[in-house]
Amino acid sequence: MSEILYLKPEKNVRTYNRVLTLGEAVEMQCADPAIVNRLKTEKLYAFQDVKPGRRSCAGRTVISILDVVERIQAVYPSLEIQNLGEMDFVAEYSTKPEENRFWTFLKVSLVCILCFFGSAFSIMAFNNDVSTVDLFRQFYTLLTGQPSDGYTILEFTYSLGLAVGILAFFNHLGGRRLTKEPTPIEVEMRLYEDDVDTTLIKTAARNGKHKKK
Repeated sequence: MSEILYLKPEKNVRTYNRVLTLGEAVEMQCADPAIVNRLKTEKLYAFQDVKPGRRSCAGRTVISILDVVERIQAVYPSLEIQNLGEMDFVAEYSTKPEENRFWTFLKVSLVCILCFFGSAFSIMAFNNDVSTVDLFRQFYTLLTGQPSDGYTILEFTYSLGLAVGILAFFNHLGGRRLTKEPTPIEVEMRLYEDDVDTTLIKTAARNGKHKKK
């Protein structure tokens, strides 16, 4: 009875090496660990025509699981292979970014400033659009029978509620996560990345551009 090799490729694979190996591309499991160790070092794809000066994604291609199976069968022709993951996946080659603390601090500071003033403007525009101040004044007068001076318990609790709501929504207090749940930004970024990968795979399949080198 021949050994069974189980494969589990993810939809997106990133490598910092120009040559993508089977061990980087897919997860492999077999009863014989020597087979997995042998296949992990096998070359699957070599990225060409990339720009070494770029810090982001320097090369990207779509690889079919059939290319993976073909490469494995070239080493172990009689090996039974079962795929438990994606049928096609995106492989990206990226260069390792050089750490520059000043530049990182500058970018983080700029993003924080933009988020702070952008959020403040959005909140003020919303309050002005729905006439929150007038609503609070009328509500305060209705409850107490006295005119509001603009600094009542309503304004205080509303401002406090905004701060608590923002912290709960983004699930962070400083650098500490409040719960183990992913933040809305993390969810949206994951959905965006998944949509990009799906589009690349479908485009490659339509154009017949699954690559292997």
